[in-house]
Amino acid sequence: MSEETNTQSKQSPSGNRLSKVRGLSDRAIAWIFISPTILILLAINIFPLIWTVYLSFTNYRVNRPNKEVEFVGLRNYERILSDSDIWITMQATAHFLIWTIILQVVIGFTLAYLINKKFKGNDLWTTIIVLPMMLSPAVVGNFWTFLYQPQIGLFNYVVGFVSGADPSSFSMIGDVALAPWSIVIVDTWMWTPFVMLICLAGLRSIPDSIYEAAECDRASKWRQFWTITIPMVLPFLMLAVLFRGIENFKMFDLVVQLTGGGPGSITELTSINLKREAFEKWRTGYASAYAVILFVSIFGIASIYVKALNKVKSR
Repeated sequence: MSEETNTQSKQSPSGNRLSKVRGLSDRAIAWIFISPTILILLAINIFPLIWTVYLSFTNYRVNRPNKEVEFVGLRNYERILSDSDIWITMQATAHFLIWTIILQVVIGFTLAYLINKKFKGNDLWTTIIVLPMMLSPAVVGNFWTFLYQPQIGLFNYVVGFVSGADPSSFSMIGDVALAPWSIVIVDTWMWTPFVMLICLAGLRSIPDSIYEAAECDRASKWRQFWTITIPMVLPFLMLAVLFRGIENFKMFDLVVQLTGGGPGSITELTSINLKREAFEKWRTGYASAYAVILFVSIFGIASIYVKALNKVKSR
């Protein structure tokens, strides 16, 4: 009896009993469960993209749905690429991207390097530093708008005290030269902790044995930093740059709360300009072409960057 039982258990394992009864493999059952989710994701992401590409070749206006839609070909794309106002917003976006990424990477890595050193109150300071990224952009925007007020804003008084100028004589968000830097400062304050956490993960992934071996070879701290720390943390730094670059390229809510794109259009990023074209001027076809250009630009740059990141990780 025991031999028959053992034979039956070998022929029909409990893990495959259900699939054999139903005549389905484990892979087929897995596809049955995940297929609805995949179809929903495709419907949410792919259909709007295809529809946007179609609208980009037309003169469709969403506020005039009964008007006959005409196929205009590449006219929308030609108008966008030759529009000087579009290139001004591109320059504003590039200024915002470059400086926020540089400041966040430098400050974030420095903070991570300091916190990685064990000292009293390490956990408390880490929690305090991370607090800004836990706030919503709307709250941060309102908070810093109050700080930037020329009459009662604390930031202007600090700058005035340091420079010796009258605090009420200038405003960070009202001055053409200072407004771009006002949004850079706020975004850096809010998202540097995010970069710090990524860098901290990279620093703590380095085995202590590598530093011990370097000390046995009498390598100085400076040499250890440039030959061990930086090369091994570089993939994490590049990953932080990728995340912040993509996120800041589509930055919208924080800038709207702070400056609204002003004064004039000096802080009008591409996302704000796209919103105005689509929902204020109601040029839907034109805005769709604008969105396609931005999507292709981000996707292309990100693809090249990811290839470079993979090469660095494979070293």
